[in-house]
Amino acid sequence: MSRVSRHLLPDTAEVVDGRLRIGGCDVHDLAATHGTPLFVYDEAHLRARCAEAVREFGADAVVYATKAFLCTAMARLAHEEGLLLDVATGGELFVARNAGVPASRCVVHGNNKSTAELREAMAAGVRHIVVDSFDELDRIDALVASGLPAPRVQLRITPGVYVHTHEFVSTGQNDSKFGFNLGNGDAQRAIDRARSSGSVQLVGIHCHIGSNVFETANFTKAAEVMVAFANQCALPELTLGGGLGVAYLNDEHAPTITQWASALRAATTSLRAGTKVFVEPGRAIVASAALTLYEVGTIKPIPGVRTYVAVDGGMSDNPRPVLYGSGYEAFVPARCEADRTLAARLVGKHCESGDVLIAEAVLPADLRVGDVIATPVTGAYGHSMGSNYNKVPRPAVVFVHDATARVVVRRETYEDLVRNDVTDSV
Repeated sequence: MSRVSRHLLPDTAEVVDGRLRIGGCDVHDLAATHGTPLFVYDEAHLRARCAEAVREFGADAVVYATKAFLCTAMARLAHEEGLLLDVATGGELFVARNAGVPASRCVVHGNNKSTAELREAMAAGVRHIVVDSFDELDRIDALVASGLPAPRVQLRITPGVYVHTHEFVSTGQNDSKFGFNLGNGDAQRAIDRARSSGSVQLVGIHCHIGSNVFETANFTKAAEVMVAFANQCALPELTLGGGLGVAYLNDEHAPTITQWASALRAATTSLRAGTKVFVEPGRAIVASAALTLYEVGTIKPIPGVRTYVAVDGGMSDNPRPVLYGSGYEAFVPARCEADRTLAARLVGKHCESGDVLIAEAVLPADLRVGDVIATPVTGAYGHSMGSNYNKVPRPAVVFVHDATARVVVRRETYEDLVRNDVTDSV
């Protein structure tokens, strides 16, 4: 098989003398300098996707879904590019504010916000809270009764739209832990309660149908359902969520942000005049901006069975293959033009047979121990879902731009692994 397709690589990727550069930096040299595993993000790519979303949807209408990838540097970048930030926990809100993002530029999500998290959000003065349940309305009632100001809220509606994606990231169907069900009348009951309540300022409705969705027709169907309900409710704001998919494999292709925007504009032409539409892209902003670098530690041919190639990371820095059966490509960035003819299973170093990064990988035939392997399109849900399984320290994250690499998340140390441990004195 030939080289990895260009559309899977970050915007500034170029091959010079057979070696991959991103942001003007030699990728193999980045591994030598910063160690592996290593997340490498193309800062120009991140800013370009943010700018595209703002251009297509308008100022203050794009809410970056921080769950896809969040650190102080990313929060600051999204804010600089004019995006609001979607935070789903008190921890995500803390990181955003630590980056200098005003609370008024944050939108709070979550299907089970604690009283403490609601208190933090309301006291800080977030832009609005996306309310997910009647129990949450009860908690807000109690907080307002204790003296906090009534927050601006949107109600999350489950539109009853099923999309073709993994069941774990499908969210818009009737059988969902998220939102007020439209079909059974809960959505209207929530609207009526919020309108009659002195504890909330009802400003809009919200929906989200799933993650890594490839067909714009799915977004169109959900938008049409939500437009009809929004017109009925006559509220000033409508959020149509995120979930736009990205290509992970050579033969995959996904809509661009611009194509997604075009589909949503067509689906909202009948929306009541003056209603502002918001969207919440996450994966589409960050996924293809990054790749992960690993070092090959073991090559184990088993005649008549398969060849295993083990690297120094795995499910602790990319759990998506284990969770969702997600596919990836892999290549050697120091030999980009080498044909990939070695069929192998790319695995991690964890004590699980299921610790598989690519079940059916194709790699250069001359692959050797010590080579650096890159897996592209790992900018979303790798770092953010990472763990310390087997007490493996989490990788560093670098942003590259104009031939300069800067560490934005340092590599964890062994000392970090015991930092929160409590030992009784003898």
